[in-house]
Amino acid sequence: MEMHKEILATFPGLSVAEGDVGPLSIQEKSPALNGLRDEVVRQVREQYTLERIKDEPLFRAYRDFFWRVGVDPTKTRPASEALVRRILAGKMLPAINTAVDAYNLASVRTGIPIAAFDAGTLGGELVMRFAEEGEEFLGIGMAAPVMLHKNQVILTDEDAIVAVYPYRDSDATKITLATTTVHIVACGVPGIEREKVHSAYELAAAYLREYASGSR
Repeated sequence: MEMHKEILATFPGLSVAEGDVGPLSIQEKSPALNGLRDEVVRQVREQYTLERIKDEPLFRAYRDFFWRVGVDPTKTRPASEALVRRILAGKMLPAINTAVDAYNLASVRTGIPIAAFDAGTLGGELVMRFAEEGEEFLGIGMAAPVMLHKNQVILTDEDAIVAVYPYRDSDATKITLATTTVHIVACGVPGIEREKVHSAYELAAAYLREYASGSR
C-alpha cells in the first residue's frame, strides 16, 4: 500500500498489514464457524466488561484516532470495539457469510479492525491519503453517498474510494458469495504496535482459509 507522506507525518506509527487470500469458496454459514464463534464469545466475556471497555488501551488508541479524523467514537464505534460491545451486551454477532464472519471473529479476538475487499473488484494497488473536501463515498449499508472532509483518511484504488479508514468499506467492493479472493487490510493507528497489526492479518487470513474455503 502506498501511504501519502502527509498521512505518515500526521500519524507517525500508523501501520497496516495487507494481502490476498484465496481461492475461497464462500458459503452462507458453516457449523465449524459457529463453534469458533462460541469460543470467541466466551473469551471476550472473560477478558472484558462493558463498563470498562472504553478504557482498554487498545480500543482507546482507535478512539483517539477517530476524534482526530472527525468521527465521534461514542456514536460510531471502532469496528472491533463495536463487535466486542455486542457480545458483552448479550447480542448476536452479525452473520453475513463465512468470509465476513471469519475475519470479524479475527477482529474480535485481536481487537484490530479488519477491512476486506473482493480482490476481483479492486483496480491496482491501494493508496492511503486524506480525502478532498466534498468527495463522495458510498459505504456498505448506506442508502446514499456521504460527503467527506479533508481530515478524513481514505483508501483508494485506481478508480474510486474503497474505504474510509479504518471503519467503513465500500459497497462496491464488499465480500459476497461470488467472491473468490479476499484482499485483507489489518488497520493500525498510532499507539498500536506493528506486530499486533501483522498478527491480526495473519489470524484473519488463517480463519478465511479454514472456514471460507468450502472444506468446513
